[in-house]
Amino acid sequence: MGKTSKSTRKFQSKHLKHTLDHRREVQKHNKKHASRKKSKSSSDDAEVSAPVSKATKEVFEDMPVDEFFAGGFEVPKEKRSKKQGKKEEEEEEEESSEEEDEEAMKADLENLEEKDPEFYKYLKENDKDLLDFEGVNPLDAMSEDEDEQEQDDEEQNEAQPEADEDSRPASGDKIEITIDLVKKWHERLQNPTTKVIKNVCIAFKVAVNINKSDAEDHKYAVTDPKAFNELMFLALKDVPEAIQKLIPYKISPHTGVRTIPQKNQHLKHVSSILKSQAGSYITLLKDITNTETAALVLKSLQEVLPYYLSHRRLLKQIFTAIVDVWATTSEVDTQIATFAFLNNASKEFPKSVLEIVLKLVYSSFLQNCRKTNVHTMPMINFCKNSAAELFGIDETLSYQIGFEYVRQLAIHLRNSINATSNAKEGYKAIYNWQYSHSLDFWSRVLSQHCNPEKELENHKSKESPLRQLIYPLVQVTLGAVKLIPTAQFFPLRFYLIRSLLRISQSTGTFIPIFPLISEILTSTAMTRLPKRSNLVAVDFEHNIKVNQQYLGTKVYQDGLCEQFIELSGEFFVLYCKSVAFPELITPAVLSLRRFIKRSKNIKFNKQLQQFIEKLNSNANFISGKRSNVEYGPSNKTEVQLFLKDFDWEKTPLGQYIVVQRQAKEERLRIFRESIAEEQKAIEEKKARDAAEDSDVEIDLESGSESDEE
Repeated sequence: MGKTSKSTRKFQSKHLKHTLDHRREVQKHNKKHASRKKSKSSSDDAEVSAPVSKATKEVFEDMPVDEFFAGGFEVPKEKRSKKQGKKEEEEEEEESSEEEDEEAMKADLENLEEKDPEFYKYLKENDKDLLDFEGVNPLDAMSEDEDEQEQDDEEQNEAQPEADEDSRPASGDKIEITIDLVKKWHERLQNPTTKVIKNVCIAFKVAVNINKSDAEDHKYAVTDPKAFNELMFLALKDVPEAIQKLIPYKISPHTGVRTIPQKNQHLKHVSSILKSQAGSYITLLKDITNTETAALVLKSLQEVLPYYLSHRRLLKQIFTAIVDVWATTSEVDTQIATFAFLNNASKEFPKSVLEIVLKLVYSSFLQNCRKTNVHTMPMINFCKNSAAELFGIDETLSYQIGFEYVRQLAIHLRNSINATSNAKEGYKAIYNWQYSHSLDFWSRVLSQHCNPEKELENHKSKESPLRQLIYPLVQVTLGAVKLIPTAQFFPLRFYLIRSLLRISQSTGTFIPIFPLISEILTSTAMTRLPKRSNLVAVDFEHNIKVNQQYLGTKVYQDGLCEQFIELSGEFFVLYCKSVAFPELITPAVLSLRRFIKRSKNIKFNKQLQQFIEKLNSNANFISGKRSNVEYGPSNKTEVQLFLKDFDWEKTPLGQYIVVQRQAKEERLRIFRESIAEEQKAIEEKKARDAAEDSDVEIDLESGSESDEE
């Protein structure tokens, strides 16, 4: 029964008395009118009464018993006792009186504007529901309130656990949770009842919300730390097992999916208990501080998860709390535990859980990647890789969700390009970490699940539906790279180029990336003579924008040279075994030789000359291998099988790239060690400052004591 509306309560408090008085007068008038009608028709009723009684006798006396039972048990219409006739007449009179009351009430309200305009104006301003009177009896609303209140009282009485025999009431008539009481509950849960489970869940809720005001409204109180810990283990370990004893799972022999029998007598009561228990789980997940607690809560949730599948709202709230832990925790073990739970739940209940998990994972990941630096990047990369794994459970559903989000990225890019009114600020919607991480995340999803080799290993007869997202994602990424082609945003360009390289390498899709890389050579940061500075080397891995003070400096130019050699090599090594490699490198080699003739950077020119030599040697290697080929370019099958069994590391360009990667790893290792040393020095300085502050406080206290003496 729904709650009484605000307008009804307002009517009861202000206008109910007047309405009831008016209705009593109308009822008196109706009674007088009915009595007059009775007196007029009394003579007619007397004449009709005799034949009716004869007819009732004839109905049953003339009918044989066989015919009576053959016709069923429908009582003939003529058989009515005098008491029943009187009751029906009284009911008809009451119904007619109620209808007349409603009509009179409507008429009075219609004439109220002429009789009492001030009161009518007041009702029109404060209570229009009364003027739109449709024959609703205020007493009915009162009875509904009373029924609702009685129902709430009954539920509260049921929710109040009965005091156990060994429990000791604390101050305020609360039951103190002791170790003995927890042990007693543990014994009773071996042969569980819904009452014991309910008591434990209520006590568990009090313990979880012990620092909140809600705990004061319950009957239990927790003050003993040992009892608190024992109660936690009891509620998280024993309660799910007890519930499974009352309502055992049905496990499908083919899929292994757990289902709940709907005809179990305890299901309704246990469901209501678990609905209140969900709040305790969510509170615990929000307050997780270590991996052990996270593993215990997640294991408990894993056992009772099938009971929550029919409660979509609660299910979404539970997974929201779990995903928040997955996206925000700084402990790798906790992240792995939450991912394992999400992965297992999504695979076991893909129809009920998977869509919720995928959308929550993506949105929560984007919300928590705004702050990106050398310390948070490992956690963000783990979130990307683990979320990409989840998107491979159902690739059709993942395509639908991915299409929606990639389309949103394209709309943001279009709005930024067309932002003529505020062109200076329009790029900020694109050139930020959230947008860059989003493009990089979808590149990981497509690279992981659209790999032709993995599709062959998994014996997939059809290509992945996610392949249809490659073209739109590449177009959006290229548009983001070209939005502002200035030297200040070259780090963002390098970050997105790496995403494109990942897609091209894993999916086998050719993407013209070298033109994006070669634009660096024509920028002012490379063509002008740099100025010397004492700035630290630019960290291109963890930044998408450099400060203005780096522009035009020798430090920044040297960093751009390293990035150019690295990215160019990573692009061409993708096709180091391709039969068309000599034709692919020809435009690049010509443009690089022209740049060397104009450039005055001797160190960079030597690096480019070495890179060109490796490209030419790899082209000669491919030309020698394809000299014995008897098929043409139109034979795509044979073209794809060219040097398929040959390791790319053994090619001339492959050997060069292996050495370059090792040098990069060494640089990154040194960088990480320096960051760790700086962090350690900062922590030691904080500890020393805290110790000095405590010494000063002690000296002040001793000084004040000497002053008093």
